[in-house]
Amino acid sequence: MRRSRRILILLIILVLVAGMTLGERLWVRSWARPLKVAIYPIAMDPATRAYVEQLQARDFEDIGVFMAREAPRWGRSNLPVPRITSMTPLPTPPPLPGAQSKLEAIQWSLRLRWYAFRNTPFWSSLGTVRLFVLYHPLRFNQALPHSHGLQKGMLGVVHVFASAAQQTQNNFVITHELMHTLGALDKYDANGQPIAPIGLADPNVHPLYPQYKAEIMGGRTAISAERSEIPRGLDEAVIGYATAAEIGW
Repeated sequence: MRRSRRILILLIILVLVAGMTLGERLWVRSWARPLKVAIYPIAMDPATRAYVEQLQARDFEDIGVFMAREAPRWGRSNLPVPRITSMTPLPTPPPLPGAQSKLEAIQWSLRLRWYAFRNTPFWSSLGTVRLFVLYHPLRFNQALPHSHGLQKGMLGVVHVFASAAQQTQNNFVITHELMHTLGALDKYDANGQPIAPIGLADPNVHPLYPQYKAEIMGGRTAISAERSEIPRGLDEAVIGYATAAEIGW
């Protein structure tokens, strides 16, 4: 009897969590209220702590500007300006995924949600996208770990460089992961090349290459069918038709 009762309680909790997650997602994707994004900076070593502690909301404001600029192109001219908040830095990083099977991916997602529950306020975080932004020392020829944005739970883990010179490019990466939390899919191939036509900023231009901007989920500006460049920031990015549909615009 006790075992049956425990199973029943667990099932009720799972149903409540699933219902809350779905309701939260539908609420955000209705776009009836300003999108709320909470950015939690995290220093990955002592050398980056001073940089992280001086970050403010204005360092991320071009994310909201970008979304407000792109919205009218897709019939969202009355979209409330997103609210981007820079939160107090967190002392410990979230769990990071490794090489993942499906089961491992699910386990990591659950660990990340538990981390978010323990390190961020519960009630005030409802309906808010939470992005854990991990700041690494700037080193040339260093590849950062892969960033992740999860639609379930509306959580993201973003790896960037702790450098003012990189801030605009950091915001491009943060926005890419933000779009994942809203339902957008990657639009680049295994080599990082934007996929035509959905990964191109302007798939109707002739000639097709070079493109002069990057589609936010394509990740890069396509110079040719085989070559692309990382944009310097959100001024060089757009939200394409497929991404707009995926996030509910």
